[in-house]
Amino acid sequence: MVQVRDASAADAEACAAIYAPYVTGTSITFELEPPTVADMAERITKAVATHAWLVLEDDGQVVGYAYGGPMKPRPAYRWSCEVSVYVSPTHHRTGAGRKLYEALFDRLIARGYRTAIAGVTLPNPASEALHKSFGFEPIGVYRNIGWKHNAWHDVAWSQRPLSELRDPPEEPR
Repeated sequence: MVQVRDASAADAEACAAIYAPYVTGTSITFELEPPTVADMAERITKAVATHAWLVLEDDGQVVGYAYGGPMKPRPAYRWSCEVSVYVSPTHHRTGAGRKLYEALFDRLIARGYRTAIAGVTLPNPASEALHKSFGFEPIGVYRNIGWKHNAWHDVAWSQRPLSELRDPPEEPR
């Protein structure tokens, strides 16, 4: 059975294992060393406290995760968040990323967030298509912004509204 659920620090080992190949074998993320299980547990705990971190389980095994976090640290940005999704290669092209993002956006909306921002290292046709399918609109490209695997990489940024709230908005929960 496939299900999306809220993550906890207990999911850190599984999330770190999913993320490590992205760090070491791709330029999708600009981290150079995979985070430790303790690092991942801290990230999960921090995201859950203010935004959300979800995992996708298939027959009890974590096969993907998605999370939201602050877009920028300055207070006026507090209704916007940056989102990411990572899926095990065994579950690429299965709708796993879509399930995770649908649930993530519901959680972020419930907490009072208005806008989701996503950065995609180019080229990444699968991620570009996923974000476009969710209504993310391009807002700009940082050219040659990251050096990894002996090459410069661009990052395309896009955004989508999460909800329409009254002005002035209530504080995110």
